Amino acid sequence: MPESLPVRCPVCRREHVYSAPAYPCACGVPVAPALNPGAEPAVIGHLAWDDHWVTVRCPACGRRDDWPHPELGCPCGTALRVPVSGGAAAAGGAEPRAAFRPVTIRTARDAVTDAALYLRWLGYRDIRRADQRPTAGIGLAARGLLAQVDPTAGPASPRDVECLWLTAMSESAQCVYFSLCGYADEARDRADTLDIPLFVLDLTGTPQPVNAPAARLDEHGP
Repeated sequence: MPESLPVRCPVCRREHVYSAPAYPCACGVPVAPALNPGAEPAVIGHLAWDDHWVTVRCPACGRRDDWPHPELGCPCGTALRVPVSGGAAAAGGAEPRAAFRPVTIRTARDAVTDAALYLRWLGYRDIRRADQRPTAGIGLAARGLLAQVDPTAGPASPRDVECLWLTAMSESAQCVYFSLCGYADEARDRADTLDIPLFVLDLTGTPQPVNAPAARLDEHGP
């Protein structure tokens, strides 16, 4: 099991026992960042994208990937970044590929985090913010891939799908679309023609394939 660490809120001085969440490495082993008992938690203010991630090495296969930086919400309303040591704690021994463990979606940032974790679970590496901003939502990029995460309140349009495809083509990359509210019928038809995987993110954070390219990606990976 992941290690636990006593964490004291610097604002209200309340003490919590915290365990970092574990996520499956591409090799299938659940891995959690190793916590640093000798450092104090930091109050979260306005953070850049890179501040939300920490590089962790899987103790089973040696693979290095970026994982969400451990955070803790205190009942007093303070959000804390829990210190890590830079290593990893294995949450289980070597085993077949684990099922994807989603992040419950409450905010747009949760949707982006969940999509990034899902892409990493599929086998994509070096997930980062895309250089170009998409027509709706947030762009993510990996080696050979461009993804769009759309947390807006309406279904994705044909234009959204086509713009993602054109941007990916200009970068000689594949593309994939994640939406919270689904897709217009014309958008699904256009994605099928262009062989673009479409996923819907339900509120549990589980990506649901909505066309054949997405089903193939979910089953077989890149």
